[in-house]
Amino acid sequence: MTSPRAALGVSLVLAAALFFGVCGPFGKVVIQAGLTPIQVTWLRVCGVGVLAIAVAAVPLVRTLRAGTRLPWGALALFGLTAIAAVQAFYFIAVERLPVGIALLLEFMGPIVVAAWVRFVRRTVLPRSAVIGVLLSIIGLCIVVEVWSGLRLDAVGLVAGSAAAACQATYFLSGEKLTAKVDVRILLAVGFAVGAAALAPLATPWALDWAALSSQVVLGGVEMTAAVSAAALVACTAVAYGLGLSGLRFVSAPVAGGIGYAEVVVASLAAWALLGEALTVPQIIGGLVVIAGVFTAQRAVSAKRADAEEAAEAAAITKV
Repeated sequence: MTSPRAALGVSLVLAAALFFGVCGPFGKVVIQAGLTPIQVTWLRVCGVGVLAIAVAAVPLVRTLRAGTRLPWGALALFGLTAIAAVQAFYFIAVERLPVGIALLLEFMGPIVVAAWVRFVRRTVLPRSAVIGVLLSIIGLCIVVEVWSGLRLDAVGLVAGSAAAACQATYFLSGEKLTAKVDVRILLAVGFAVGAAALAPLATPWALDWAALSSQVVLGGVEMTAAVSAAALVACTAVAYGLGLSGLRFVSAPVAGGIGYAEVVVASLAAWALLGEALTVPQIIGGLVVIAGVFTAQRAVSAKRADAEEAAEAAAITKV
């Protein structure tokens, strides 16, 4: 049976995927209001950074007063790679490749995670975790319809691959850092570094702030782009908080496999809020992704069962 801690971890990662998935429509209407994608990304990262710093102020002061040494280098590297670089490389890939291919390359991150854990850490992964990740990759290929508009661009492929590597650091570094550092502090430092790193690309000093007062429509409801941007920041903050908290209870490969649910949620959110119709292949691909997520989360039960068997064997040996 799955332990309560593992079940909590799976629930947190799934909830994070839900919030990450609904971010798309909020960000898209802000882009349509007149801001560039990288500017919207900077607003998103900067906004979450402000919230995270406010929430982390008290625990950070307590930690420093207690004389606890924080891994500042690792925290800064997390912000540069898992937050800033993954966004920058993704946008470079989107400029040179079809969006579906760029998205597919970025979401190769869990494959990188599984390979790292297996061949670098030399940890044997539960078969269900590997199968779940592969199923989700196949489903994602169908959802983004990789067979349409395929063209190769060397720079785009390198950028997409780099985005995947950076996404992998989110799971791998997050798994380690959440065991040592308060999640609130991790988010505050990570997003502050991410916002600073993205600023030269986003050029916020040239941002058309008046565009945020433009009227946009989401799900038939009229609002200003500023309200949509605020919702984007809020959903992102909650998603990162839930996802990193979940990494305290489940392994990076399992969390990566479950995280593919984000793709399905994003497609459904675009359909519900933007009226973007789902094609038959997308629906089929979504079902395959869900099957992969379900298979990956079974690795939690398998790991728990193996641990219980090992404990029983140790007890018998002592007797």
